[in-house]
Amino acid sequence: MTEIKPTRAEAKLARAQARVTRQEAKVARKGTKATDKAAKRTRRAARAEWRRAGWGWSRRNLEGRWTTALIVLVTGILFSIAWPTLQLTHQVHAALQPVVAAFAVLPFLLARANPVLGWSISALAALVIPIGFRGTLGHGLGEGLPWQVVHILVLLALAVAVGLQARPGRIAQVWMGTAALFAIFAPGGDRIGWIVGLGGILAFTLLVRRLWDSRRLLAREEAVSELERTRRTALEERARIARDLHDVVAHHMSLIVVQSQTAPYRVAGLTAETRAEFDSIAGTAREALNEVRVMLGVLRSDDQGAEHQPQPGIAQLAELVAGSARAGVPVQMEVRGQTDRLGMATAVVLYRIVQESLANATRHAPAAQVEVLVEMAADHVTATVHNAAPPGGQAAAEVSGGNGIVGMRERAGAVGGTLTAGATDDGGFLVTAELPVEVGLVAGGLGSDL
Repeated sequence: MTEIKPTRAEAKLARAQARVTRQEAKVARKGTKATDKAAKRTRRAARAEWRRAGWGWSRRNLEGRWTTALIVLVTGILFSIAWPTLQLTHQVHAALQPVVAAFAVLPFLLARANPVLGWSISALAALVIPIGFRGTLGHGLGEGLPWQVVHILVLLALAVAVGLQARPGRIAQVWMGTAALFAIFAPGGDRIGWIVGLGGILAFTLLVRRLWDSRRLLAREEAVSELERTRRTALEERARIARDLHDVVAHHMSLIVVQSQTAPYRVAGLTAETRAEFDSIAGTAREALNEVRVMLGVLRSDDQGAEHQPQPGIAQLAELVAGSARAGVPVQMEVRGQTDRLGMATAVVLYRIVQESLANATRHAPAAQVEVLVEMAADHVTATVHNAAPPGGQAAAEVSGGNGIVGMRERAGAVGGTLTAGATDDGGFLVTAELPVEVGLVAGGLGSDL
């Protein structure tokens, strides 16, 4: 028996079919993975919806869960009282006693979720029970309240819940309905007393709601005010940083203008095209300088004049420390390395950070020893300001808005540096800023705005 070998075409077709089968298997596996991912997303969405409904374990829903648990517990206690005592107040068949008791008490479960619906069910029960079941205490419709005490408590509690949660129109309807029930079923001599009492409960409920809404609105306004205050402080600090950096930009742009205009007098043999190119560079630099000055005028507040004095730098640190020492602050400063390589923008930011740190140390740790260290490295400069714990271990009371550190971080970030600040183990405070030695005319962050 001879073996029939497949032809080359048949072999290629078999390999192609095998590849197709493998591709189909991959697609099936990918489809399974996609289905699993979709199922995970569905479960996550369900859990999020569960949390939004008030049953999650997030801190925000903790109060709602405890309130719901308390309502369920109280409802169970009231039901356990209403069922056994129903035979003492009404002539109800034994099989119907749990139903009637549930009809009177279980609407309290809706006190948080839907108090209007809960009150409607309870009021309907208060209207049906006296008509459908005769009281065992010998009271007729006009001689006594034909309800259990727990039923009255549930009805009033649901009316209070409506007063705390519903719209004014719905509150009026619910309380008028409650007053009508007591006017119909209360004894003749007690009707006015019950209605007046209901009016007092309504007034107290509305007062509590007013106080609750006022405090909630106040908390919301305080949160918004704090956010706006933080944003405003950051914007003001950015404006101050922009004004500082403006002087650096203006200095270099002015150098470009001067060098471009004096080039024909300093360099011999310039062609007419080269002279025109230098004139164009000078004109462009002047236009850019004017635009920067216009933007600086926008950044200044209306009551703030132009700043004509030169910006401080590393050379003015000694004077700053000496001024703090004359004011009674025990401060020492040490500078390590050559600071002449420090760029103007970095020098201004370094001075402002040390200045703010000294002010914070004076304000929050009076009479505490302060140490200032400026250390140069190959490509960056590090400035640290450390103040020890104040004498007696008691810090001064907070008298500012606490936004100085925010401003220092803004300044450090404007030139591409970083800043850290925090308390130390000895009870003091440490501010550390690491800034680049040289930065471009346009640094990240605020520089792009210039």
